[in-house]
Amino acid sequence: MKYALITGGSRGIGRAISLRLAEEGIAVIINYLSNKEAAEETLKLIKAKGGQGELLPFDISNADSICQALDEWNNRHQEEYISILVNNAGIRSDNLMIFMEDQQWNSVLGTTLTGFFYTTRHLLKNMIVNRYGRIINMTSLSGIKGLPGQTNYSAAKAALIGATKALAQEVAPRKITVNAIAPGFIDTDMTKDLDETTLKKLIPAGRFGKPEEVAELVAFLASEKSSYITGEVISINGGLYT
Repeated sequence: MKYALITGGSRGIGRAISLRLAEEGIAVIINYLSNKEAAEETLKLIKAKGGQGELLPFDISNADSICQALDEWNNRHQEEYISILVNNAGIRSDNLMIFMEDQQWNSVLGTTLTGFFYTTRHLLKNMIVNRYGRIINMTSLSGIKGLPGQTNYSAAKAALIGATKALAQEVAPRKITVNAIAPGFIDTDMTKDLDETTLKKLIPAGRFGKPEEVAELVAFLASEKSSYITGEVISINGGLYT
């Protein structure tokens, strides 16, 4: 049995990833912070299709919370390890930089970047010992192109790209791959406040993407079929920016 941890796995892209990986026979560990109802609904959907999963709440921006939750999971599964990690958790707090509050900067970087660091570091040891692992980092078009009003979000996602490329080189000899996915505009709760009608005109494909389309790429990168792909950043944006 393979185990996959999806941070921020209860809604949107995270939910789609959780469902898709469960279809592959992977036991899915759904991380969430406060929306237990959404997490339970995701788990219910997985089990309804015959999949396996469990909930693992922790604060992705808090090192102690991460370590405590993962240590407790390891104690319950002493003969197993998490071989697939999807660093999906992220938040937006948009503002022009001149008006940006300290909390807006710290919370966005803490969730995306600090969360990646502590979670990945904690799980790397077992991946290295077992000589197998898949780490998939959810970055963004904003981290590649940069978007006005998202200095904090763009900084966090761009840093995640750099971390992906560096870590991939460190762990490749141990048969661990590290890749990033950079979605453009995807139809989720995170984009519901955007002007979709106007933005669609900028996208060659003429529409927002679907969470399930992102999940398909995650499923491939999480599989053994992707063993010679590492250190890559793959965009899913309908041709908006290449």
